[in-house]
Amino acid sequence: MVKEEDTARIRPATSALTLADRWDHVLARWGYRRAGHRVEPGVYRLGEPTAESPVFVTANYTLSFDALRSALTDQDAYILVLDTKGVNVWCAAGKGTFGTQELIHRIEETGLADIVTHRVLILPQLGAAGVAAHEVMKQSGFRVEYGPVRAADLPEYLTRHQATPDMRRATFPLPDRLVLIPVELVRVLLPMIIAGVVLYVLGGPIPSLGVVTAILAGVVLFPILLPWIPTPNFSTKGLVLGATIALPFAIATAAHSPAGPWSIEAGLALTGIMSLPAITAFLALNFTGSTPVTSRSGVRREIYTYIPVMAVLFGFGVCGAVVFSVVRWIGG
Repeated sequence: MVKEEDTARIRPATSALTLADRWDHVLARWGYRRAGHRVEPGVYRLGEPTAESPVFVTANYTLSFDALRSALTDQDAYILVLDTKGVNVWCAAGKGTFGTQELIHRIEETGLADIVTHRVLILPQLGAAGVAAHEVMKQSGFRVEYGPVRAADLPEYLTRHQATPDMRRATFPLPDRLVLIPVELVRVLLPMIIAGVVLYVLGGPIPSLGVVTAILAGVVLFPILLPWIPTPNFSTKGLVLGATIALPFAIATAAHSPAGPWSIEAGLALTGIMSLPAITAFLALNFTGSTPVTSRSGVRREIYTYIPVMAVLFGFGVCGAVVFSVVRWIGG
């Protein structure tokens, strides 16, 4: 039995999500008060757990916490919530907040050893990058057991405490990609409007529409088309998509030139081809931190390799546009 003095440290929780919980999810997906979607770190109880009930570990981001508890319907269990500063398990593991020392600290602070008689913690597989299991065992006496990638697989996992290969496979299906779009769209909305207005004043509707389309391609089209763009990494996928988007606008700009395709307008079109793909590719890189199919070392290598390429393309495009615009202005 759990000691009566220990119950004061345990907060109640349920598997049922309320309308307020779901509204919180909507706000989080749209980036409203991004740092405010969190629960208090500590120990929570589901149902009527005993000292032998399993202990699950998660982040204090509300979507992570709610995904876990809603998957444990009719399960008597404890949930140990780490302070990840309101960041999900996957990203917090990369940042170190879902990490070894925070887990050990939370075990000690909550007196978890007095709440349960066993010494097993079930962590999400996507948190493994941040936790050194042997150090947790050495410093706290608790053994780390990694559960499946998806919380929805936990009921089946609990029947044998062994994940199938399918449970271990990290995927990034279309629904998971679609839910990332709103927060990215909100983040770029104001800069996109400003860029569109400025380019409309300076160059007319075609370049204005071109930059808006390049931005939307990076935050909306890219996650949708990600698996089908035939290059090996996010940066080159973004460049391919951006070039595909930019080409029709470049052709339209050159075609509308009264002096023909070898005019100053054609030069402006060429600089558009150079700069717009860089915009799309840079925005595409944001999704490397939102998917479990990337790695920290791979993302770091990709950034060092392709950010300079994007900078050169964008800089060449902007400088070229300025030069051609000045030449056109001087020429009257």
